[in-house]
Amino acid sequence: MSRSTCTWLSLASLCLLAGTTFTQTAQAAPRWNVLFLMADDLRCELGCYGSAAASPNIDGLAKEGLLFTRAYCQQAVCNPSRSSMLSGKRPDSLHLWSNGLHFREKNPDVVTLPQYFQQHGYLTYNAGKIFHNWHTDIHGDPISWSAPEFLHYANHGDDKPMVDGEPPKDWATAPKCERRDVPDDAYYDGRVANEAIRMMSDLKEKQQPFFLAVGFWKPHSPFNAPASYWTRYDTEPPPPLTIGKPFGAPEIAFHDSREILGFGPKRLKLTHQDEAEMRQGYYANVSYMDKQVAKVLSALKELGLRDSTIVVFVSDHGYHLGEHGLWAKTSCFEFDARVPLIIAPPNNYPHAGQTTDALVELVDLYPTLIEMNYIQPMTTTTAKTLDGVSLVPILKDPTQSVQEAAFTQHPRPAYFDRTDKGVPDAMGYSIRTATVRYTEWHDWETGQIVARELYDHIHDDAETRNIVDDPHFAEAQADAVKLLNRQFEPGIAPRDR
Repeated sequence: MSRSTCTWLSLASLCLLAGTTFTQTAQAAPRWNVLFLMADDLRCELGCYGSAAASPNIDGLAKEGLLFTRAYCQQAVCNPSRSSMLSGKRPDSLHLWSNGLHFREKNPDVVTLPQYFQQHGYLTYNAGKIFHNWHTDIHGDPISWSAPEFLHYANHGDDKPMVDGEPPKDWATAPKCERRDVPDDAYYDGRVANEAIRMMSDLKEKQQPFFLAVGFWKPHSPFNAPASYWTRYDTEPPPPLTIGKPFGAPEIAFHDSREILGFGPKRLKLTHQDEAEMRQGYYANVSYMDKQVAKVLSALKELGLRDSTIVVFVSDHGYHLGEHGLWAKTSCFEFDARVPLIIAPPNNYPHAGQTTDALVELVDLYPTLIEMNYIQPMTTTTAKTLDGVSLVPILKDPTQSVQEAAFTQHPRPAYFDRTDKGVPDAMGYSIRTATVRYTEWHDWETGQIVARELYDHIHDDAETRNIVDDPHFAEAQADAVKLLNRQFEPGIAPRDR
């Protein structure tokens, strides 16, 4: 992803340049709108690994704000990640590690990020997938919004082309792929973008600060972007797979990729041609989603709202496209844990187009947006109930950092809520420091460590070799263990945290 420019000439930028805090100007400053854009399954290739996907419009947004190149989800699957991000609480705090349980079933009184804005005078609207979209008894989270949610609760597999008459021919041959010459709004994301634009126009007329969440369903499978988005990759295909299973990694670190490959007698066996087409389809989905982002951002500017709106772009977690022998998510590896994150304040932000290598977490977005909008200082009781920390110091100075590490976790089996047992066998706790990733796998009942991993992120960003027993990394490992134990108390079973 390109790394460049934009700016922030408002009262807040003057405060930044003067070295004061956002919250010191709470009475004098107007509250900004928030446009919260979320992708589904977008792996961190934006400024992280280099990208084969064309995403010029997300690139353009990065030029207007700050790109966080080391941002991490708290669990690499939809419901736990989104529930954590939008509540400001880690999966262990919510006691939520699966897709089948709505966060309010165990946390009925939790105040979500949009709900918090609503309680402080904002109109809160939702177009698309923001909270988890399937498997739960509660659909979305009605209490978080000022108006009914739109296209927020559905099944990805039901995203079939809506056209007059018979759909055009499908030219795809690989599993999970569909390549038809249809317009953008034949699929969910085109309709989500259209509705977000309509909502934005309605919100402008109401002349009240707003929090508008726009949740895109892509690039999540099926890989069924309209045919025009596949074309680019006919001549510029995604790079071939070169990353196999990490040498020395314990078997518990992996999973069966059932989201893509299925399981049992009907489990798919992919050919190299299938893998190549599925990777192309994933990147076509990225480009399709990127175009919908462009439509929403263009409308924001055409409506004259950009100068009064913070724009956030984020993914719920990362994704594997065959690397490490894995497809989809549900691991603690870097490809799953690391996510794209852009925060673009209103125009004339003095650090526009810059990047930061500071370690941050999705759980940090809640306190960050509260502080940016002058709602209340971060020393209040509300802020103390959050597990994240405000990223405002990094927005003020991208060379700063606010924490030593980022934490991700995942259970085994990966989808334990769909097993007869109903609880996991183990939980993996992973810490990412500036130099290493260290992961411990704990028995669910006893809390005892059953496997460990260590990866060198100075020389091995793709995590190809587990060096947990290498004496040259003993000091880095000891530091990581100390930080991990500070976050997750050792010896306590995960179910009791």
